[in-house]
Parts: sequence; structure tokens; C-alpha cells
Amino acid sequence: MLSQLFVLSTRGDTILTRNFRGDLIKGTNEIFFRKVKLGDPWPVFNVEGINFLHIKRGGLYIVVTSRQNVSPAFVFDLLELVVKVIKDYLGVLNEEALRKNFVLAYEIIDEIIDYGNAQSTSTEQIKPYIVNEAAAEEKKFEIKKPKFLNPNKVSYTAANKPITKTKKNTNEIFVDVVERVNALFNSSGYILNSGIQGCIKMKSYLQGNPQLRLGFNPDLAFGSSPYGRPLIEDCNFHECVNHNEFEDHKVLTINPPAGEFVVMNYRIMGDYQTLFRLLPVVDHISPYKVELNLRVQSCFSADLTATKVALKIQLPKVTNSVNFGAPKGHTTEYQEPKKRAEWVIPKFKGGEQHSLNLSLSVSRKCSQKEIGPVAMVFEIANHGVSNMQIKYLKVSELSHTKNPTRWIRYITQSGSYVCRV
Repeated sequence: MLSQLFVLSTRGDTILTRNFRGDLIKGTNEIFFRKVKLGDPWPVFNVEGINFLHIKRGGLYIVVTSRQNVSPAFVFDLLELVVKVIKDYLGVLNEEALRKNFVLAYEIIDEIIDYGNAQSTSTEQIKPYIVNEAAAEEKKFEIKKPKFLNPNKVSYTAANKPITKTKKNTNEIFVDVVERVNALFNSSGYILNSGIQGCIKMKSYLQGNPQLRLGFNPDLAFGSSPYGRPLIEDCNFHECVNHNEFEDHKVLTINPPAGEFVVMNYRIMGDYQTLFRLLPVVDHISPYKVELNLRVQSCFSADLTATKVALKIQLPKVTNSVNFGAPKGHTTEYQEPKKRAEWVIPKFKGGEQHSLNLSLSVSRKCSQKEIGPVAMVFEIANHGVSNMQIKYLKVSELSHTKNPTRWIRYITQSGSYVCRV
């Protein structure tokens, strides 16, 4: 049973706060932010008998408090649902959107949580009880695109609009195939363990919510062997999805609800193209000086570009200082409290290779086991790692929706992408 829900900015400003039970002392938001200022707090922690549980989304901390021993898994699932429903109504979740639509946000929270208990947790369920609409976005200065750009392309932010602000003639549906790659490498750059966790997200702006048929490539295979071609080892579906034809014909029948929803989650095992190879080399110059050279090579097509690329290198606890040797345009940072070095690469094109040199000053002799691992994060648009491909998306002929526009995107992200040193 929850006592409070509040939303804080990274500066510590309270954007929203809702006290469900009135059983806590004042200033819990300040207690939480003091923990934030000391470093990234644990997702769950206890201060003076008060349990704090939080997630960070859109540059905001979404926090709940409770005096009771609530299930963290339940609370995190509930917070994700709150975020999802707010995004359905506001289009995006950020500080500006919440400040403009705080009345609507409070209305949504009150429908989802009553006296600290979860009740209606989907956009479809609370839709009849929501009175307010999202405030219209301010028109910003737009630079006209050159005529040679493909007119059939749409901005990646096109799906981030409120479900209540669609035009009457809007007939669009957005489908995202998001795959997260997990991989563990040894110090020589060879894969020890790997897998793909994927999901198919859908957001419909079709009139009348017509029935849909989603067809996949017929060579999708099911099994549990991690060897050979990629196999779907496990999958689950949203309750609005009829998957009776999936295994035999690779077709899903969908009755889409209001708002964004996950059509399907799946896990794929087997051999697939390695996206990046990480090759660390450690050289002990003296008992008090260690040099680390980290080489990263992209193994995907040259016409693709990875963004949001960052490498986090765990350093020995006895590290006193770090000197970086990085390519021009790259960003490096040594985080003293965490004993961690971070290397940010703005854009990483396919077929490229970059190197980073770190010179460590240590207070005593350290072994190679005290260095690492190296964790990498990245995102590659218009690229799927597995053989999961959408072949068609059909809208029911019985609906009144004419000539709907279908937008399908493939996005590859890092999950746990780690290399031992």
C-alpha cells in the first residue's frame, strides 16, 4: 500500500506530488533528493522507516513512498504503467509537458491509484473518466527540409502525440520493432554468452480502432537450441492479440486498445552478427602506474550509424587519477566516487574503429582482475539484429478507415553488452 507519489526534476524541483494516506512526515521529497545529490541512489532504499522506490524517465524521478513492506516488482510495474498512460495523454513525458498539463496528470494519477492501491492501470480503462485534454504544443520555428529528401519519411517524434489530439482525418499506425542485444565478451574479444530480447510496440491513430493483421517472415523458427540460426525461444503477447496462427502461419490478429501497447515480447537465441568488438589491453608500467588501451570496432554495414554510444570502464578502487587520450570530438570523464571512466562517442559509423588510452595512477600495485569490466551502451536506427521482419500490416476491410498510413521502424539497442578485461 503506497503512501505518496511525487515527481522531481534533476534540480530537485517538485513537479507533482500526491499524498494518498497522510501517514508520513513532511519533506520526504527533500530526503529523497539528498540521496540523489550523493550519487545515483539505489532503486529501493529505506530512510527512517520510510521505503523509497523510484524510476527515472524523461529526465524526471518518479518516486513512491510507503511505510509498509511493498513488493518492489509490483511498484516498478505500476510506475511504468503510470508513465505509459501519462505519455498516451500528453504525447511525451518531460518537465515542460507536466507543468503545462499538471491538472490532467493529477487526474490520471487519481484514476490509477486510489488511497494507495492500484485500480485502473490502462489508457482504455480510464478513458471514460478523463475530462481534461492535453494542452496544445507551442509552434516552434521549423527549418524547411531540402526538396531532395524522401517525402515519404516521417520524423521519429511523430508517434509522440496525445491520443486525444488527433485530427479527424488522421489515419496512421506506428509499429516499432525494438531489439536489445545482450553479449558477454572475454578479454580477447570473443563472445562467451549472447542473446536478443525484443518487443514489438504499436500505437494506433486509426479511426474506430479496426482489427489488424500483422504478418511476419515465414522462415521464423521456434526452438530452444542456442546454436545455428536464431530461434525464438520464448514469447508472450498482449491480451488484445490472437496468436492462434502465429506458429504455423506467422500471423497475429490484433484488436488494438487506445494508447501505446506492446504487441509481443520475445527472446531469441543463436548466432547473429556481432555489432561491436571490444579489445582491451592492460600494461603495468610500474607498481603505481597502469595503462589501458581500449579498441572498439563496429561490425555492421557502413551505411548505418550508431548513436548514444558510451563505454563505462570500472577502474581499481586504489585509483588516484586518470589521464585520457581520446580522439578529437569524443568526450571523456572520470567519476571519482564510483571509480569509473566514461567514454562518449557522438556517432559511430559502421566499419569504423576508435581507440582510447587511459593512464592510471594507483596507490598500490593492483592486479588485472581489479580492472573492468567494460560496459557499452548504444542505439542503431533502421536495423534489426535477428531475422524478425514484418512483411505486412493489414487493416480490416470492414472498418471505415481508408488508405491508412503505416510506419514501421526497426531499432537495435544495447542490453547488457559487457567485455571482461
